[in-house]
Amino acid sequence: MANRILIVDDAAFMRMMIRDILTKNGFEVVGEAQDGAQAVEKFKELHPDLVTMDITMPEMDGIAALKEIKQLDPNAKVIMCSAMGQQAMVIDAIQAGAKDFIVKPFQSDRVIEAINKTLGL
Repeated sequence: MANRILIVDDAAFMRMMIRDILTKNGFEVVGEAQDGAQAVEKFKELHPDLVTMDITMPEMDGIAALKEIKQLDPNAKVIMCSAMGQQAMVIDAIQAGAKDFIVKPFQSDRVIEAINKTLGL
């Protein structure tokens, strides 16, 4: 069975890019969310194997959403995505429980490498 992934990004174009990379590599995209609050709701509803989470979003940012998801499921696997290679944000995300970090613009081999590593494939 394909690994089920939830994509979270406020930019529809970025969600489409990630969806394209994932589906071409045999992953199943079970849902998409455009902000952190939606991400938490979708996580509860869909129980994905992995979440790709943008950091900078309206409503609730990715780090706040990551913390809520980790409270719901301490074993949740979340990979953070951000255009800003800001060291402090990367450290915050990792401390909050992110498994890996990918930088935009996405390179498909890096996305797949991060997902395979996080899922133990």
